[in-house]
Amino acid sequence: MQTDNPILDGFARLFTDAAGAAQSVRGEIDTFVKHRLEKLVADMDFVPREEFEAVKAMAAKARSENESLEKRIAVLEAALKENKSES
Repeated sequence: MQTDNPILDGFARLFTDAAGAAQSVRGEIDTFVKHRLEKLVADMDFVPREEFEAVKAMAAKARSENESLEKRIAVLEAALKENKSES
């Protein structure tokens, strides 16, 4: 059963407006907190994940190349010693 009670209509309108205002305030707070956290992270000089992964890959490649060069040097030194002992 529906009635046209102005008091209940007023309360309903008040609660609807309050819910809308609360949602609006929440959105503003979320935006504010997000910006503050982004500024905090930027001020702390954190490295973005993409840059970290790129440097990590470069270090792994350099390590691999270094090991390869060490093996080549060992082979060349062995050949040099062999040439000196034959002379």
